[in-house]
Amino acid sequence: MARSSKTPSDAPASSVAALRSGKSPSRPDAERPSAKENIKAVLWTLVIFFFIRTFLFEAYRIPSGSMQPTLLVGDWLFVNKLAYGPHVPFTNINLPGYDEPARGDVVVFVSPVQIDQPDDPTPTLVKRLVAVAGDTVYMRGGLFHLNGAPQPQPEAMRVNPKMDGSFTVSLFEWQKGHELRGSRFGDPPAVPTLDDWGPLVVPDGYLFMLGDNRYDSKDGRYWGLVPRDNVRGRPAFVYYSYNGLDSDDLLPFLTDIRWGRIGTVIR
Repeated sequence: MARSSKTPSDAPASSVAALRSGKSPSRPDAERPSAKENIKAVLWTLVIFFFIRTFLFEAYRIPSGSMQPTLLVGDWLFVNKLAYGPHVPFTNINLPGYDEPARGDVVVFVSPVQIDQPDDPTPTLVKRLVAVAGDTVYMRGGLFHLNGAPQPQPEAMRVNPKMDGSFTVSLFEWQKGHELRGSRFGDPPAVPTLDDWGPLVVPDGYLFMLGDNRYDSKDGRYWGLVPRDNVRGRPAFVYYSYNGLDSDDLLPFLTDIRWGRIGTVIR
């Protein structure tokens, strides 16, 4: 059977001219992506991005020292949103997760209403979950107790550098509605202070959060119990970190990077 083959003489004149000049033949307009296809590609990219950000992972920056030494100012975290169940934006719906928040977890959550900061009353925060529903919590002499057992802090965080432990504020008043009296833990003080408060019982559907750096943390002692539905995720690891607190460099995010913290798993 004869095999047909095309020679340059059979090709379109424009293609022959392009080959002779050393240039690639121009692509027919029919093969070029249309504006509609380009828009569709961009939209699909955005859909995938927002799906990942909403239901799987989201970046979070640490702005304060309330979780030192676990988390430092200038740490950037990837937050696992699937673990505790992703929240559907603009709704009150939380989808099921594959895990439940447990004592000791570092948790990202939407704060209960903070009446003392009307410009941002419900910020997204990261703290340590120290008690779950049914637990009894209290503090004596600055030492936190969980169900009667003392929970020591790291040595560097045990000294209060800013204020006396007898400091009190009206924001502590929420505790009165959850105080436990006549128990083996002793009665609560007449006036709750930074170092002495409780015992309190965590009710069903709620969690109690504290910062690891308890003398430099505005946490559950001030704004109260966190509804379980407010939980948004669990920090996975540090993907970027720089000295954002006391660097003398003009651009610390470029010149004062903490290389040793990149990849640190959050526990």
